[in-house]
Amino acid sequence: MIRQEQQNRISGSGALLKNLLARRPARGADLKPAGRPDQKKQMMALLRALTYLSAYKRDVIGASIFLILVSTASLVVPQLFRYAIDTGIGQRQKAAIVVAVGVIFLVATARAVFAFLQSYLAERVSQSIGEDLRVSLYSHIHQLSYTFSNTVHSGQILTRMTGDVDQVRAFVGGGVIRLSGAMILFLACFVLLIQLNWKLALITFATLPASFFLLMRIGRKVGPLFGRIQQAVGKLSIIMQEDLAGMRVIRAFCREAFELDRFKSVNREWLRNNNLFLHHYTNNFPFALFFANVATLVIIGYGGWESIAGRLTIGELVAFYSYLSFLHYTTILISFVTTYILGAASASTRVFEILDTPLDVRESPDAFELPAISGQVEFKDVRFRYPGSRAETLKGINFTIEPGQLVALVGPTGSGKSTFINLIPRLHDVSSGAVMIDGSDVREVTLSSLRGQIGVVLQESLLFSGSMRENIAYGKPNALDEEIETAARAAQAHDFITKLPGGYDSLVEAGGANLSGGQRQRIAIARAILIEPRLLILDDSTSAVDSVTEIGIQESLDHLMREDGRTVFVIAHRISTIRDADLILLLSEGRILSQGTHETLLRESPLYYDILGSQVTDFAGDQLSGGPATQTGVTT
Repeated sequence: MIRQEQQNRISGSGALLKNLLARRPARGADLKPAGRPDQKKQMMALLRALTYLSAYKRDVIGASIFLILVSTASLVVPQLFRYAIDTGIGQRQKAAIVVAVGVIFLVATARAVFAFLQSYLAERVSQSIGEDLRVSLYSHIHQLSYTFSNTVHSGQILTRMTGDVDQVRAFVGGGVIRLSGAMILFLACFVLLIQLNWKLALITFATLPASFFLLMRIGRKVGPLFGRIQQAVGKLSIIMQEDLAGMRVIRAFCREAFELDRFKSVNREWLRNNNLFLHHYTNNFPFALFFANVATLVIIGYGGWESIAGRLTIGELVAFYSYLSFLHYTTILISFVTTYILGAASASTRVFEILDTPLDVRESPDAFELPAISGQVEFKDVRFRYPGSRAETLKGINFTIEPGQLVALVGPTGSGKSTFINLIPRLHDVSSGAVMIDGSDVREVTLSSLRGQIGVVLQESLLFSGSMRENIAYGKPNALDEEIETAARAAQAHDFITKLPGGYDSLVEAGGANLSGGQRQRIAIARAILIEPRLLILDDSTSAVDSVTEIGIQESLDHLMREDGRTVFVIAHRISTIRDADLILLLSEGRILSQGTHETLLRESPLYYDILGSQVTDFAGDQLSGGPATQTGVTT
């Protein structure tokens, strides 16, 4: 029975290793290139993760108490075996056997209850810490600048929020308690073995250093593999995410075989590192079990000799064997958890790497609420440089826009147009100079009061899974149906929405996959119009609509602007959008090269003429013939 218990415990240790291996696929790729792990940095990150336990002191204390009770109950059972054998069987006292069996039953029942309560509280702490880490990561990511989201693959972030957080919470919430319990049980067994028979104890202890050495050797070998496995799984995550999103492109260019080879290559890398993990385990762990079995032989040989000599009873020999089984079990468990620490430390480093990413845009502690704006915008010697870049994207921008004006931004690719408009709602902060709205520096007002008065429609119109109604009302969840419909009509979206089977309740798939590009843009424009912004930013927001729809949208936007005095910034590549602007800013290499009306720039700026290309000729011909302007697109 005791031998079987020992085998079960050792098998349980093997199961623990399997669980560790099963967790490997939940890792992502590093934000930074993989290199030799900084163990000191990783241990500091793990210690920092342990501070999350302080928020759940009661559960931690409760789990610790029940763990001590479980260990105590485990240590009592061998003594009861000793009493049953020496007193009950040895002295033929049936009552002693009955008492021993009854007490063993009660102790086993109590141990089961304590083990359940300990596991429940530890898991509750573990899951709570996981929730805290995920919320902290999610909240911090939403505060990071566009620079972070543009340079870090979303697959990396997702794997850190799932796999790495799960690894950290499992160790911090449960692994620490299990490690503490194992160490307590190890020390208690060590003392009890010496008390039972110090000579036999010293002989059997001689095998412990060898077992420790082999198990620690496993840890040293597999430790560096954690980072490699994490990197490989991160690559797999990125490839899968990119391929699922770009399935149409892959099929259009017949690149299925290429993508499959790319996936296979990274998958083989992951498999190779996992096999290496198993290689080190299978080459060392059986030898650790060998030394445990040697200790068993010592007990049978020397312990049997001591028993025959009358210096050790049969009951004491059985108890000694039980405690030695506990000792070897805890040795293996401590070694495995120590190895697990390396993975948790690596995961902690990756989690805190995101949490420690500095915020480029911070709200000032004394920021004030921006009053209702009229729409005046002023750039005062604005310069901007992306983090890590030596070159300035914007160089000394100066201009003032009065409320109600329509301003068009034109320029070659890379001239700084998108960066320009991103500074207005503080998606980035200026490197020097100031962006003023109604005389207030945007850095001195609260972000909510600033962005709540600015409507933004980006070139890539992202929609969320939900109904048409929910997507239009995204910025104003309490909007009335009449307001939603009015905004949809203004964006030329009402007609196509009402033709859908569910109308405004029709579901939008994730990212708007079931809508055309033009339909997505119209929903995005309606979303911006609904919040009734005093300042509207359109980043080439009609590039995916047909010419007739664009004319309708432009008429609606022009009516809204002229009627309510909205200020509008628009990045456009079509002459039909640009020609009606009150002011056109021609950007080149981060500077305002020219500014004026469409007619003025046609006469005075060769670059402006070149950017519009054939549209100028077509437009001029249409003007002479009295026809409408040709809606030819221009690539810039």
